[in-house]
Amino acid sequence: MTDTAITGTCHCGAVRITLPRTPDFVNQCNCTMCTKVGGLWCYFPPDTVQIEAEPGALAAYVRADLDETWLSTHHCTRCGCTTHWMPLPERDLDRMGVNLRMFGEDVLARVAVRKVDGRS
Repeated sequence: MTDTAITGTCHCGAVRITLPRTPDFVNQCNCTMCTKVGGLWCYFPPDTVQIEAEPGALAAYVRADLDETWLSTHHCTRCGCTTHWMPLPERDLDRMGVNLRMFGEDVLARVAVRKVDGRS
């Protein structure tokens, strides 16, 4: 893939995400959460992703239905698009997930989709 940075936005444009490059693949997970938010997840170290949001435009959700939680899922408070997830501070994860659906169809067309069984 290209090493050129790419930028995507939520539907209303209040949240803007810049990735260092086009990812090689995205994961399409079938867990209940990912199915409902429609995520196509790509992964990068958090310090390589730039997230810009208008004041009050981002909110986070942490699942309460799991014995162990690992991440917070973020969405635009204005249009509702799920934009990314971040590891919880107490977790030692070196990556974050970005929903590549926030980027244009031209980006999605260049990226392989891996189906992940998150329900079983």
